[in-house]
Amino acid sequence: MTEDPFADPLQRPRYTGIPTLMRAPHTEDPAEADIALVGVPLDGGVTNRPGARHGPREIRNQSGLMRAFNPANRINPYELCRVRDVGDALIRRPFRLEDSLDDIEAFFREVHAAGAVPISAGGDHSLTLPIFRAIAADRPVGMVHFDAHCDTGGPRWGSAVHHGAPFKVAVEEGLLDPARTVQIGIRGATAEPDAWRFSYESGMRVITMDEFHGLGVEKTIAEARRVAGDGPTYISFDVDGLDPVFAPGTGTPEVGGYTTHEAQLMLRGLRGLDLVGGDVVEVAPPFDPSGNTALVGATMMYEILCVAADALAARRPDSPSDPR
Repeated sequence: MTEDPFADPLQRPRYTGIPTLMRAPHTEDPAEADIALVGVPLDGGVTNRPGARHGPREIRNQSGLMRAFNPANRINPYELCRVRDVGDALIRRPFRLEDSLDDIEAFFREVHAAGAVPISAGGDHSLTLPIFRAIAADRPVGMVHFDAHCDTGGPRWGSAVHHGAPFKVAVEEGLLDPARTVQIGIRGATAEPDAWRFSYESGMRVITMDEFHGLGVEKTIAEARRVAGDGPTYISFDVDGLDPVFAPGTGTPEVGGYTTHEAQLMLRGLRGLDLVGGDVVEVAPPFDPSGNTALVGATMMYEILCVAADALAARRPDSPSDPR
């Protein structure tokens, strides 16, 4: 009997079926996943344009364009591990930011307890803090952070956990190791001269956009790998790190960012790090009716998925030594 080519959802026409992240099977049980793809529909922490709460749904839609095999690094994440869309983090109190973050933390604690590696679609950048509270409670993680902003600011308008502050709080809570944190693409005018003082004083490696242009992609990758080292590392990708010509649908766009191809190269260059999770945040579909920003977000999420699946496979006891 000839094998049915449509038995694999990834081989069906990409415009068919119920949208899931990367067209992965859906489950509400994270124990069925090695890598849990999660939507986090939150934008209660934005300081500028809202709309990122709609990001996960549109990223799901656009991620139908993703395929299984990545020819750039020859990784098929679906062959390396069980990839599942486990749905959205249930935010029961969306009108209260601090309570929303507690709801997100509770969801990710279940994912972490099940042994699944989370890769998330946001949502504004405040969501990374409760993810850290869930997955880094027993030891701090390092981070490779792509962004136009350091997101290490202080309290604003009565909240210390808005989307411009998660990594300051994460360091203060012992969840994020600043010595193993690199921030790539920082630029733009600020409200005060020392807006990102905490990043520098805590020991984070800040690569401004001007420095990125001087270093180039390869040296930036080498520096990110040096900083992250051998310890557990998280990738956080804010689409406003990209130039807004590539990602206009975001809350705080900053002119002068890197290209989508440069971002892909940098994400692929993180292969071999001990990756324990990642996210793509700040996709705000209402500001880009074309859907291109959500497609960019889905593409960056796929690149993270590939290197995270490779890292997960390498951690298995029966994994062969890496031939690279």
